[in-house]
Amino acid sequence: MGSSSPQSKTAERHGVSPPGSLAALLGEFRGCFSAWTFPVFCALACGLVSQTAGRTVCGMLVGAGLSQTWSHHRAHRFFSDARWSIEHVSAVLTRLVVRLLLADDAAVTIAIDDTLFHRRGPKVHAASWFHDGSAIGKAGVGYGNNWVILAIVVRLGFLDRPLALPVGFALVKKNSGDSSRLVLARRLVEALSAALPGRCIHVVADSAYAGKALRGLSGSVTWTTRLRSNASLYELAPPRTGRRGRPRLKGTKLSSLAALATTMTFASSTVTRYGATTTVSTAVLRCLWYRVFGPQQVQVVFVRDKSKNGYDIALVTTDLDATSAQVIERYAARWSIEVAIEDAKQLGGVGQARNRLERAVQRTVPFGLVVNTLAICWYATAGHHPGDVEAARALAPWYRQKVQPSVLDMFAKLRHVIIAAQFRRVDPAPLTSQEISIVRLAWEGVAA
Repeated sequence: MGSSSPQSKTAERHGVSPPGSLAALLGEFRGCFSAWTFPVFCALACGLVSQTAGRTVCGMLVGAGLSQTWSHHRAHRFFSDARWSIEHVSAVLTRLVVRLLLADDAAVTIAIDDTLFHRRGPKVHAASWFHDGSAIGKAGVGYGNNWVILAIVVRLGFLDRPLALPVGFALVKKNSGDSSRLVLARRLVEALSAALPGRCIHVVADSAYAGKALRGLSGSVTWTTRLRSNASLYELAPPRTGRRGRPRLKGTKLSSLAALATTMTFASSTVTRYGATTTVSTAVLRCLWYRVFGPQQVQVVFVRDKSKNGYDIALVTTDLDATSAQVIERYAARWSIEVAIEDAKQLGGVGQARNRLERAVQRTVPFGLVVNTLAICWYATAGHHPGDVEAARALAPWYRQKVQPSVLDMFAKLRHVIIAAQFRRVDPAPLTSQEISIVRLAWEGVAA
């Protein structure tokens, strides 16, 4: 390349210069890092977005355009040795997402799930055999690191579907105090609640996230999940009799869910879920799920969708003020975290870095998920343009069903902006033919 000015050489030595709109978001995390780790954080974040393949730690450095000026040890030490806390980063990200994408008085809907990032080798920290929904074969297990992920569910004006933005992360470690996914999930919820004092938080998860660890939740937190078919429900505790002795904590045990559904009175409810508005039949029961929530009262919502009798699904929630339609829609929004995890793996490059050391394993996957969340925040606040979909359809005129931007579109647009900022000259000298060729090849890599 041609000679560079002293200003551009200084930028290369200290890190990349993110576009202003992205730099404002990255700047929110300055207090989480030291003077030397913050530039590395910004550079690797830009590098992860810029790369379209091979999003390893060294790949992030290549994507940032610093592979010739920084030692790869600097990037690796950022994950394995540097003094910074993913919990601190998570708290800042939580407040940032809520401030940018939710109304001031809106309740915060949280989706929780876990996923396996495949790893190989006996020396990978916390790697073991876990359930793997994508595994081929009857065993249904895979080897790697299992992560519990907490995401804030948001609705953006240009989408008709909810998006889950990961903000909390906990690594499952077998044969330790961090082996229970439910316990880890509660810790993440409590940390999020502490980061958002005064906010009402609605947690939604599948039936695996129900157990005694949920007893005694904060009054500002509600929990909604699918009711297991073999759940033992009880009537509410009877009034005190005035006699000596401990009062009863629960009433008479109720019949099975199938038997209860035959005695319930169902009414029509209009719900919007999975991008469509439909009418279903619902029935609500106030009771106790004593084995899980103890003496805390819950409401069970029986949903009859396709069946003519009985029920199709039963949901349980500690939110006694929610209508049956709200409970159904809240549980349907849980699916957004499944999509977010899949997008993070397939589109965002999360999990491609192959770290083995304890700190590196504990930080690299959360770092990738944080960057993915920031990319969507950037698009929602600075990157979206009404003509984005038309531009995408112009490039692929045979694809006529596209009416809304996808997460891939959001990542691609930020990638364009970052690459343009990387090759923006500081000095007024015209670009050389070699520089023009590099920019052209970079844009072609983005479009690939």
